[in-house]
Amino acid sequence: MKILSRPILRQFWEREDCKDSKQPLLSWFKEVEKAAWKSPADVKKLYSSADFVSDGRIVFNIGGNKYRLVAWVKYSLQLVLIKWVGTHQEYGEVDVTTVGLSSTAKPPSKRGK
Repeated sequence: MKILSRPILRQFWEREDCKDSKQPLLSWFKEVEKAAWKSPADVKKLYSSADFVSDGRIVFNIGGNKYRLVAWVKYSLQLVLIKWVGTHQEYGEVDVTTVGLSSTAKPPSKRGK
């Protein structure tokens, strides 16, 4: 699989409170990079705890479920796009169906101030 958005992982593991996520995230990256998923069933063979959300989005448990990673998968292109990574607690505060979309990543407008 070709994985896009690797800098998201690096930015996360460089956070002071998430330094222990580096090895689990690198392991996930290397495993997925070697995979050749053709369907969700192939993902489940490697990651039985993966949750399939919608529109090709999958939630992975990382580091013994201490962290979560949301990715979009396009099987026909052998492509994985990392949408979001965060702590288990942060995961409860995001909408996994929209997190990582450019329209939700824009800072609030300052018009009218």
